[in-house]
Amino acid sequence: MTLVTPESAAAPLTGRWEVDADHSTIEFRVRHAGLARVRGVFQDVEGVLEAGPDGSVAARGSVRTASLTTRVAARDEHLRSEDFFDVERHPLITFASTAIEIGSDGAVSARGDLTIRGITRAVELHGRFLGTGRDDEGAERAGIEVAGTLDRRDFGLTWNAAVDGGGLLVGNRVDLSLELSAVRSADAGSA
Repeated sequence: MTLVTPESAAAPLTGRWEVDADHSTIEFRVRHAGLARVRGVFQDVEGVLEAGPDGSVAARGSVRTASLTTRVAARDEHLRSEDFFDVERHPLITFASTAIEIGSDGAVSARGDLTIRGITRAVELHGRFLGTGRDDEGAERAGIEVAGTLDRRDFGLTWNAAVDGGGLLVGNRVDLSLELSAVRSADAGSA
């Protein structure tokens, strides 16, 4: 793979880029019983980045809530239930950017509307544009990593249980991490 880093890139990110779900990860982390962090991954991911020649960037994407895995089947089923994501009534989590800035040093600041369980809230993510390059099949790729935090209660995810000795089973702070590999759309040309 030939990689072009943001520092050595001759031109900014431009064109239409589709998220490659097989090479991207959308993960959440939350405290369990106030001690360990439980990690979950959404496996069914879709998204598009559109970058104009003027440096403007817009993004939208979704994950299928039923595709989450924490590697524990019973916990996954509970998270899919009405207590949490309620996948029957809310099959998608969506994101639509309202502003994305990519600095000359590769720093990314992304603001947008996140919708979970039919509730939309503004979120802010920060990270890095990792550059562009061609993969072993000749496809042009771009890499972006961003992260942020949210309070799950803001999205109607309020289920909890008390644990012995005080405290709650599920933490309210959720850490999000997105590691995205996107492929330039064939119809986007090289603009």
